[in-house]
Amino acid sequence: MTTAFLFDLNGTMIDDMEYHVKAWTGILNEDLHAGLEDAYIRGQMYGKNEELFHRVFGPDRFTAEEIEHWSMEKEKRYQQAFRPHLRLIAGLQHFLDEAKQLGIALGIGTAAIPFNLDFVLDNLAIRSYFGALVTANDVAVSKPDPEVYLACARALQVPPERCLVFEDAPKGVEAALNAGMKAVVILSSLHGESEFVGYPNVVRMIHDYTEISPENLTCLL
Repeated sequence: MTTAFLFDLNGTMIDDMEYHVKAWTGILNEDLHAGLEDAYIRGQMYGKNEELFHRVFGPDRFTAEEIEHWSMEKEKRYQQAFRPHLRLIAGLQHFLDEAKQLGIALGIGTAAIPFNLDFVLDNLAIRSYFGALVTANDVAVSKPDPEVYLACARALQVPPERCLVFEDAPKGVEAALNAGMKAVVILSSLHGESEFVGYPNVVRMIHDYTEISPENLTCLL
């Protein structure tokens, strides 16, 4: 039976979360004068950009056009700062090559907008590896809702129980759990091991992809 590996993007395939923090801090505090603590901003960095604005400012503070403007400005600043450092997390290129050789289907399910997904896929020339790409524009509800990963599974024509999700955030692991999928956690500066111990679907916690192989992971499904 076909197996699928489904990847979150930010913090899971590329180590870019600190650049998102810096870009959001500039928009929220310097441009919009929200006066937010760094820890609070980090805690709000999940889901769609418009959802973040609604959580921070309430649903009526900005128009949809204003949110779109500031969201795109944030992404442009993030890309400009991160571009010189854009690379896959250690071991991931080899991991993708091995998975492809084994016939494992690959997909990406992310809360990023296409503008940022294209930035990564095209600059790193890895688009051809993935048979399914699901972004914030393709789902109605963000993680921890399972929609993003279920959409990936449907696109790849692989049942949820044969999908293994790679995530760096608790809400992403919860989305995988809600989708009936097991998960591998990539530990980062934003989320440590203690944040994932309560999730029964976590099969491994790693710091990078040199610690695992596709063949061994398929045995866990």
